[in-house]
Amino acid sequence: MPFLQDLIDIYSQFLSNFPERFHGWISLALAVLLVIGIYKVIRKQFIYLILLVILLPASVPILRNIWEQILVIIKFLLNRG
Repeated sequence: MPFLQDLIDIYSQFLSNFPERFHGWISLALAVLLVIGIYKVIRKQFIYLILLVILLPASVPILRNIWEQILVIIKFLLNRG
């Protein structure tokens, strides 16, 4: 996945601007912000997600893949700290 590797490289460059002792806190804060952002989007668009799953059953694997990628990013952020 070249996109994920690019994201990791950008994140490493971002962390290099801060002292080593703050990397864990920064990673945790970004993971929390990512979860909060996803929650706000899902909360506002929940009815559309339900309609998408009902009207287009092929969307379930797509949504599952998106969710798995989000979990990979969150796990990376939490393990990075």
